Order: sequence, then C-alpha cells, then structure tokens
Amino acid sequence: MKKNTTSFIYKALASDAYVSIFVVILGFLLGTILVVIVGKNPAGMYQAMLQTLTGLDITRGVWNSRYIGEWLTASVPLILCGLSMGFAARTGLFNIGAEGQYIMGLTVAQFVALYFPAVPFLHWLVALLAAGLAGALWGGIVGWMKAKFSVSEVVATIMLNYIAFFFSRWASMQIPGANTYKTPNFPETARLSSPLLEMLTNGSRLNRGLWVALFCVLIYWFVIEKTKLGFELRATGLNKEAARYAGIKVTRSVTTSMLFAGMFAGLAGAAVALGSFNYGRVLAGYDNYGFNGIAVALVGNSTAGGTLASGLLFGMLASAQPLMQSRQIPKEITWIISGLVVVLISLRAGVKMFLDWRARKLAKELKEANHE
Repeated sequence: MKKNTTSFIYKALASDAYVSIFVVILGFLLGTILVVIVGKNPAGMYQAMLQTLTGLDITRGVWNSRYIGEWLTASVPLILCGLSMGFAARTGLFNIGAEGQYIMGLTVAQFVALYFPAVPFLHWLVALLAAGLAGALWGGIVGWMKAKFSVSEVVATIMLNYIAFFFSRWASMQIPGANTYKTPNFPETARLSSPLLEMLTNGSRLNRGLWVALFCVLIYWFVIEKTKLGFELRATGLNKEAARYAGIKVTRSVTTSMLFAGMFAGLAGAAVALGSFNYGRVLAGYDNYGFNGIAVALVGNSTAGGTLASGLLFGMLASAQPLMQSRQIPKEITWIISGLVVVLISLRAGVKMFLDWRARKLAKELKEANHE
C-alpha cells in the first residue's frame, strides 16, 4: 500500500497538470491564512467566489446569473492573451509583447467600428478580423527580427508595447469628436453584444467574445497538437538546432509562432473594445491583459485546455473582488492569491530537479546491485 502511494505521488509530481493543481490549492490555502491574519472570516471570501461561479448568494438564498456572465466576460481577454503567451512558449519564445499586440487589436477594432459601413453582422466581423490581423502583424515583426537577426524577443516586445500604446493614444485622439478619454459612440452593428447571452445572464456584458475565445482554444489545440505545422513549432521550441538539422525551417516556425500569438492577443483587444464598451477608448495606461496572460499561460502549462481553465480561474478572482468587499474582505486578496499561484508555479522546476536526482539515484543503486 505504501509503495503504491509513493508511486502515485512521484507520478503526480512528474505531471505538470497535477503540479499546477497543487500550486493553485496551495495558493488558496495561503490566501485563507492571510485573511485570518488580518482578522476577517475566510468564509466570506469563498462565498464571494461561489457566487461568482454559480450566481448563488447562499447568505440570502438568491440566485442571479448575471454574476456568471460577468465572470465569463472578465475571463475572455485573459484566455486569449494566455493563448498568445502559450503559443509563443511552445516555440521556445517569451512573448512579453501580448499587451502591445492587444492594444493594436483594440485600436484597429475601434477604427473599423467607427468608419466601416454599418452593415449588420459584417461590421463586427470585419472589425474582429482586422484586429486579429493587426495583432498578428505586430507579433510577426518580432518573430521575423528574432528569426532573421537573432534580436531578443523580450527586448523587442517591450519596446513595441510602448510604441503600440503611444500610437494608440495619438491615433485615437485624431478622431473627430474624441477627447483625452473617449471617442464618439460605436454604431450598434459594430458591437459584439449578444441578446441571447445577455438574456441568459440577466443583462450582463457577456457577448460574442465568448465564442471567439472558445473557437481560438480549438484552433490552438488543433494547430499545436494535430498538424505538421504544430509538430514543427514544438520541435523548434524543444531544440532549434536539432529542428534545423531535421529539415525544419526554423526561421519560418519562429515567425509563424509570433503571428499566431499576436493574432490571439489582437482578438482579445477587439473582444474588450467591442464587447465591454459602446465607445472607443483613448487609453490612459495599460489594461494589463497581455501581462496577466503570461500568468495564465504559466499556470495552464501552455496547453489549450490548461490555458482555458487558468483563464477562467484568474477571471473568477478578478470578478469576485466587488463581492469580497461587500463581505468586508480586502479586494487585494485576490491579487495576492494570483501572485502566490504564479510564484509557486516556479516549484515545477524544483520538482523536476528532484525527480531527476531521484532517477539518477535509482539508476546508481540498480547499477551497484547488478555488480553485486
């Protein structure tokens, strides 16, 4: 029995998925301890989370699906930006530029919303496609420079984040009727609002961006796991020189990876711009979805399903903040939990070192036993 238990533990430690689940649980436990330390009842924190996930307020016995809708709305850009970071990571790249790609998608979506003919269905569809293309081009620039000239993608994406932000501010303020805060309102045909989803979630902001995110999760999974292109991308991420020796065009793989990564982030920008607002925004600062997407991808192990689950988790924590405040729980606790989960995910590297050490030890013992 003891041997079977030990074997299961080691198998679980070897699984990135199990480690991520363990890290999330540990993060919540530490968050609970912090709530107790500040003199609050942690039950309020979990009641707020339960209400966010199910819409049920167990203290009053009231159910409202609006909370579910707002949770899903907050999760959409996190999922898409997590896919952006994860896709690049599968090719051995660190895409810290999802924020800039998100901004470019948001900006282009707003311009299409304001200037494209107000044709039902076609209007928001063109805005979405244009946003995805803008994000892809912004990411593709980095991929091409990395592949062609070995430019650090970290430095390049950081610089392009600044360029995207200030370009967005300047361009948005050139729109007639715009001020330092907002542009004129969008035509209704440009918005991603869905009467069906709004009805099902009691008037929440949930919109067609949900279907965009789910479709992108499927695209991510299919491309990475089921296509020749995905195999080449993964091989490049594992070892560029071995991939090149095997005949894989590494330059093309790196550029393609960043094109896909940028597209996902650009669509996140469109989902926020056209789903959560009825006017164009003149950004005063980063929305931080791109940066939070890094955490989403890390916790989700850069897989399609893992990123989806991780995005829903971080979206739940963000949406639960107002409910926690109403229960006298500091809203900052959700960000502390998120931070703890990201920090603790680094345990994965330590676990792998331990497993490697154990494997070497067992091999040595087996070798010595054979000699005897």
